Amino acid sequence: MAIVLTILKRLGYAAGLLLAVIVLNFSMIHLAPGDVADTIAADAGGATEETMAAIREEYGLDQPFVVQLGRYLARVATLDLGQSYFYNRDVLDLILERLPATLLLVVSAQLVALIVGTLLGVYAARNSRGIISHLVTLFALFGYAAPVFWTGILLLIAFSLKIPIFPVAGMVDVTVEDGWFIKTLDIAHHLVLPMFTLATIFFALYSRLCRASMLEVLGSDYVRTARAKGLTPREVTLKHALKNALPPVVTLAGLQFSAVISGAVLVETVYSWPGLGQLALTSILARDTPTILGILFFSALVVIIGNLITDAVLRAIDPRLRGQA
Repeated sequence: MAIVLTILKRLGYAAGLLLAVIVLNFSMIHLAPGDVADTIAADAGGATEETMAAIREEYGLDQPFVVQLGRYLARVATLDLGQSYFYNRDVLDLILERLPATLLLVVSAQLVALIVGTLLGVYAARNSRGIISHLVTLFALFGYAAPVFWTGILLLIAFSLKIPIFPVAGMVDVTVEDGWFIKTLDIAHHLVLPMFTLATIFFALYSRLCRASMLEVLGSDYVRTARAKGLTPREVTLKHALKNALPPVVTLAGLQFSAVISGAVLVETVYSWPGLGQLALTSILARDTPTILGILFFSALVVIIGNLITDAVLRAIDPRLRGQA
């Protein structure tokens, strides 16, 4: 029963947070200068005041802010995100069409960064005075300091132009017409550079935090007791130290999920990855308000779900958290 109440409480918090994000996004877009009428007028080379007023009336932009917000919330409650001004399609269809590509990039980059960063951190902690530990530190500092778009451009030049190992852009090769296995390999081939680019900065965070956490745990009393009992270094690390060093890393992974989403926008632009990032950039340039709001809504939803999953993983790792609300 306590578990059910905890789940319901977490879902309530998530729903409240999502509502607050929707209202904030709508308010910020409303306060920004310009609207779709300005964009249409600019594309047409100019328009009279009467034409501008007619356009705003057609799209409901002449209504008070509270009325517009109320109508938008009512539509979102039924998953009606409106019609795209630029693409002339349902926003929900546009997002669902691009969402799988973004989720593939974001989830794979997060998993690779988390696994590799944790392994590097553990190795660096076990050999804190070795050269590998110093190399991990240098790599972490470089990964954290380098802008993700700059790293992407360098990798693109190095491994797509100078050494043509990976594709230059896109997600699939249109000439590939074989079965699903070949198509999956083709997508994976296109995914390598964008995924590694997005994961680079998070390698740094996870490896440094895991190293610091492992060094603290390895110096604790229960680890010294485990060593005194004759356990091998591998058993001490995997069965005792790592499990207690992981919670800070998992917590950071959940907190960084929003940063992964925002970083994906830049990575998708560099590699022409057909995800929400490219859709967001086009929509912003076209002042396509419904599409922008829809992308922000789904981005917030993905981040909230990611944090709920992180909370569940933390409770599975650390039994002390299971009784907390």
